[in-house]
Amino acid sequence: MSAESRPESRVIRVAATQCAFTGSLDENVARVEGLVREAAATGAQVILPSELFEGPYFCREEKDAFFDWARPAEGHPTIARFQALARELGVVIPVSFFEKDGPHHYNSLAMVDADGSVLGIYRKSHIPDGPGYEEKFYFRPGNTGFKVWETRFGKLGVGICWDQWYPECARAMMLMGAEVLFYPTAIGTEPENPELDTKDLWQRAMIGHAVSNVVPVVAANRVGAEGGQTFYGHSFIANHRGDKVAELGRTDTGVITADVDLEEIRRNRASFGFFRDRRPELYGILSRA
Repeated sequence: MSAESRPESRVIRVAATQCAFTGSLDENVARVEGLVREAAATGAQVILPSELFEGPYFCREEKDAFFDWARPAEGHPTIARFQALARELGVVIPVSFFEKDGPHHYNSLAMVDADGSVLGIYRKSHIPDGPGYEEKFYFRPGNTGFKVWETRFGKLGVGICWDQWYPECARAMMLMGAEVLFYPTAIGTEPENPELDTKDLWQRAMIGHAVSNVVPVVAANRVGAEGGQTFYGHSFIANHRGDKVAELGRTDTGVITADVDLEEIRRNRASFGFFRDRRPELYGILSRA
């Protein structure tokens, strides 16, 4: 095939936001809105805020009062606010929120398309439980299965925080047609092991997804000290070869952006042969062990 007959480029600009969440709900949501506007002003079309951005990361401890923070997806005021923002700016915004569904609670995400419509809800599949990250007290494991949405700017897959450590999650979204993977997160110091810094491990896990699936990865973290825990930022964007093309620092507030050509990446993915050479008939142990 000659270069002239190849499909045209399909370039989109993706972004991640990063900030601290130490004020009121209104202050935190307004801070994220300001960063989304900042990213959109640079031409970003898909803009990822971090996990549970309405307030502090309450899962550091087990307190039943925090269940009052949960809201149903239907009529959720923060989702509605970002629907209006997405419609105004013409951008896609994955919105993380604490979901109440009857007596059940989930760590969830609403995918808001560029026209302001909610394309669907994803509920976090993998729920961690350990010092400083006691999410099993609050959240049921998600029952939506993995999700990929056809948005105005491409097919997007989203995993939430602990999901990002699981190659099965990334590969499942790729098999569903994802063209970019997004991971909102809240990760920082380990209260029981102050010497352990998992920043590099955290990034390497997602960079591995980028390489083995030939797909760009966007990760958005928070910063700042909350109680005895410090969130270490380092939100980043990796291209389909695993190169970090944009990254914020450990304490930065701001946005990062990167342009990705979905058609070029599609061709690269095909030429690497990872999906051609898969042997699903040998992978049964993954669902049995």
